[in-house]
Amino acid sequence: MKREQFLKLTATAGAAALLGDLEGFAHEQATKLKVAIIGCGSVSNRYIPHLQSSSLIEIVALCDIKYDRAIAQNQQYTVNAATYSSIDALLKGVPFDMMVTLTDMQAHGELNKKALMAGKHVWSEKPMANTYAEGKALLELSVNKKLKLWGAPAVVNSPQFAFMSKCIQEGKIGKVASAHGQYGHTGPTWSAFFYEKGGGSMPDLGVYNIATLTGLLGPAHSVMAMTSIVNPERVVDDKGKIKVEAEDNAHILMDHGRGVISHVMCGFNYFDPYGHEAKDQQLHSIQVFGDKGNLRLIGYDWETNGVVLSDSWDRPASLHEKESGGYVWQEGATVVGESIVRGNQPRIHVEHALHVLEIMEASRNSSAQGKRIELSSRFPWPVV
Repeated sequence: MKREQFLKLTATAGAAALLGDLEGFAHEQATKLKVAIIGCGSVSNRYIPHLQSSSLIEIVALCDIKYDRAIAQNQQYTVNAATYSSIDALLKGVPFDMMVTLTDMQAHGELNKKALMAGKHVWSEKPMANTYAEGKALLELSVNKKLKLWGAPAVVNSPQFAFMSKCIQEGKIGKVASAHGQYGHTGPTWSAFFYEKGGGSMPDLGVYNIATLTGLLGPAHSVMAMTSIVNPERVVDDKGKIKVEAEDNAHILMDHGRGVISHVMCGFNYFDPYGHEAKDQQLHSIQVFGDKGNLRLIGYDWETNGVVLSDSWDRPASLHEKESGGYVWQEGATVVGESIVRGNQPRIHVEHALHVLEIMEASRNSSAQGKRIELSSRFPWPVV
C-alpha cells in the first residue's frame, strides 16, 4: 500500500472513529439520568459530589423539609438544581428519573412509596423501609410499575468483598463454619432519630455487617438475637435530653444453612477512638473461619483497608486488596443510576436489602420473644 493510500485510509478510519466517539458522547449526553435528592443533611455532602462525578447523571432537584439546607447544598456544590421543601412539591416540580432518599430513616418507607407511585426509580439509604412488610410492598410496587428500587449499603461493591467471596467460593479456606462482624461507637449526637422508634443501632450500624455476612455466606434461614438499651437517656443537638426508645446494643446470630453460623454485634456504647474515621482503622471487623483457613477484613466493611488471608500452617498470613479500587461507601446511587442508563445489572440487589431488613426485624422479635425466628426472604447468591 502506498503512503498516500495509507494516510487516506487511516484518516478516513480516524474520522469514522472520531464520529463514533462523538455519537457515543452525544448519546451519553442525551441519555443522562436526571436525579432528585431528598434529604440535604450531612450524608448529602458525600452523595452530591459523587453523583456529580458521573458523566451519565445530572442532579436536577434538591429537597429538604428544612428548606434552607436544600438552598445551602445547591450553592455549596454549584448544583444549579431546583429546590423544594416537601416531597409533594418535588414530585410536581422539574421532571426527574430517580429519587435518592437521604432523610431520617423513619421516613424512608413513606417517601420511597410516593416516589414509586409517581413513576420514579429509587435509591434509598438504609433501611429501604421501616418494616419487612413495608419493604416487601415497595418491591412489589416497583415490579408492577416496571421501576428500579435499591437500598443501601453498597458493601458488596468493594474489591475486598469480592476477594473474600471468591476465596470462599473457590474453597481456599475449606468448609466454612463461622463468621463474625462488629461495628459500634459511642453514638451520634446530631439528631434524635437514631434513638427514636424506628431507629436503633441495627439499621444504622449493624446493617453493614449483616449485608456483608449474608453476601459472603448466603441468605440467613433463621436468626436468634438479644437487644438492649444500655443508656436510657441521651443528649442530642436537635432536641436536648431525650428518652432512648430503640436498641442501642444488639447481638445477632444467623443460621445460613450448611452448618454455617455467623454473629453480628453492634451498638452505640462501644468506645472506639476511630469512631466514623476509617482511614487508619486496623480492627478486623469481619472474620470468616473455615477448616483450612480464615479471612479477616481490616477496618470497616464500608471503608476497608485490606484482607488478611491465613491458609497455611507454615507460611505467615498474607495481606490482600489493600487498595480501594475506587470503591467508596457513597457510590451506591451513582452505580445504580449508571446501570439504568447502560442497561446492565449492578452487583447490588434490592432483594438483598429486603433480606437484611427482615433480619433486623426478626432480631427484635427474637429478643422480645426469646426464641429463634425463621426467615422467608432470599436474594441472588453468590453475589460474586
